[in-house]
Amino acid sequence: MTPPRPPRVLLLCGGRSEEHEVSLASARSVLEAVDGALDVTPLIIDRSGRLLSPAATRRVLGAPAATAAGAEGGDAALSPPAPVPGENLASAFARLRDQGFDVVFPLLHGPYGEDGSVQGLLRLSGLPFVGSDVLGSAVAMDKLMMKAVFAAHGFAQVGYGGVGRAEWRRDRAGVIARLSELAWPRFVKPANLGSSIGVRRVETRGALDGAIDAAFAFDRRVIVEEGVEGARELEVAVLGNDAPVASPPGEIRFASEFYDYDTKYTDGRSELLIPAPVPADTAERARRLALRAFAVLDAAGLARVDFLYREADGALFLNELNTIPGFTRHSMYPKLVQAMGIGYGELIERLVTLACETR
Repeated sequence: MTPPRPPRVLLLCGGRSEEHEVSLASARSVLEAVDGALDVTPLIIDRSGRLLSPAATRRVLGAPAATAAGAEGGDAALSPPAPVPGENLASAFARLRDQGFDVVFPLLHGPYGEDGSVQGLLRLSGLPFVGSDVLGSAVAMDKLMMKAVFAAHGFAQVGYGGVGRAEWRRDRAGVIARLSELAWPRFVKPANLGSSIGVRRVETRGALDGAIDAAFAFDRRVIVEEGVEGARELEVAVLGNDAPVASPPGEIRFASEFYDYDTKYTDGRSELLIPAPVPADTAERARRLALRAFAVLDAAGLARVDFLYREADGALFLNELNTIPGFTRHSMYPKLVQAMGIGYGELIERLVTLACETR
């Protein structure tokens, strides 16, 4: 009897956002972990938003010609069609629908990938995909909208304010006055970006304008948040669809001023503590809040939920939910899931199964 073929997975990576290289690193980790349980074909979206050819994708990722399980020939040797010059993603995805892939893994971080854009194209193209649908992806990507939804549901959050580019150009003094109630220090962030790109910690009024100007280089909306002195950064992994499970919280420790891009992606600059050394009731509260946040945003598949923990009084502030968190073997999300007894390879298989369940 012929054994059943493994699920065919199209791994989308790269993308137009500033997190392009982070996405490629995540994709390389997935490809290294693939075994006979899955048939994975990678495909890069370049920085201009076009699909690279399969051969160019393999060169960039350093992947062998046959990265998929059983891709030595015959029916299992599927490859996406070569891009058509000038073709946009919408028409390319429509062609991909007929290539026999069972599920798409959009391992894309940031705008144009994590924000519902690609998820909408995949849904219109009839392609099942890993992770949250359009609504959860879009709301979680925009920090201002996400915080507004969380506030409506009564989650404890730090004080914050939003700034639009047009308002900033028209009335800087008015914006500064509106933000005056926020405590110092403050963190200034592009509303739609991750990996701490464009983020600055500001401790004085004199540095605020420059930080806001810098954030507007990445987005048309900026969020200004209160800092919490002495706060510890806790993160919880959530895995599942309608009956998700939450990991024990982990803690990130670092010596830099804040958890910036270099600290996140430079070996030895930060330490991940799993489980986090916090009281048992705090850990359980973080898990409950993570699951509730996951449900409120209608997330699916996977998410990493981040908190600020003020040890002095036990306060736990919900910071954000990431629908496509960093996914290298050394990233916090896979490590948190591993603490639940689920290894990296098994995690990838479970995500593919979860995607097939809901589409």
